[in-house]
Amino acid sequence: MIDHMGISVSDYAKSKAFYDAIMPAIGAERCMEVTAEETGGTYEGAGYGVGGKPSFWIGIGGALQGRLHVAFVAPDRASVDAFYAAAMKAGATDNGPPGIRAHYHPNYYGAFVLDPDGHNIEAVCHRPE
Repeated sequence: MIDHMGISVSDYAKSKAFYDAIMPAIGAERCMEVTAEETGGTYEGAGYGVGGKPSFWIGIGGALQGRLHVAFVAPDRASVDAFYAAAMKAGATDNGPPGIRAHYHPNYYGAFVLDPDGHNIEAVCHRPE
């Protein structure tokens, strides 16, 4: 349903390093980057995705108030665990370790971290085991 989305970050280099470290755990990578010069000086960003198609963007260019929640699909529970470990190693704040969240449904296996700007970033697998 969503083609792509973007969030504003306060420290582009720090956030890019953070997302570069965690995205491989769920099979994604930085696959595009645009400079301020390319966008007329109003935006600089990095796009992450699978198969060369960016679907999640971070960038500078606008103030953000409040905290966003973004959940990334993980192919299996081991990938959720790897995402959480990579995020913690990259400096995330724990916001819920990997585990079943049965209040959503019996197979909801997720992990939650806060990124450098305090956004609630999740990896989730809906498959049993």
